[in-house]
Amino acid sequence: MQINKLRGKELDQLFQAVLSLKDLEECYRFFDDLCTINEIQSLAQRLDVARMLREGNTYHKIETETGASTATISRVKRCLNFGNDTYEMVLERIKTEQTTEEK
Repeated sequence: MQINKLRGKELDQLFQAVLSLKDLEECYRFFDDLCTINEIQSLAQRLDVARMLREGNTYHKIETETGASTATISRVKRCLNFGNDTYEMVLERIKTEQTTEEK
């Protein structure tokens, strides 16, 4: 698994910091301090690309709506097909949470 290549003290600290955030506002504030606007937007774009791929949208539609390059779309698709299934996991959790909030 490729994930083991990432493991280390610094990343553990980063992930523990993310897990310690209590709400959306804290996330906004933390990521604003941690990342550039472009870095945050790139991460958000990849998640949106994953959502659109999962919904069966074409590369052209995804490229038009998100502004993502075909290289980014291909990378996300590869992760959806051969990755750790985390895009699927978080998108399903978001969908479930939104459905619960609507009730």
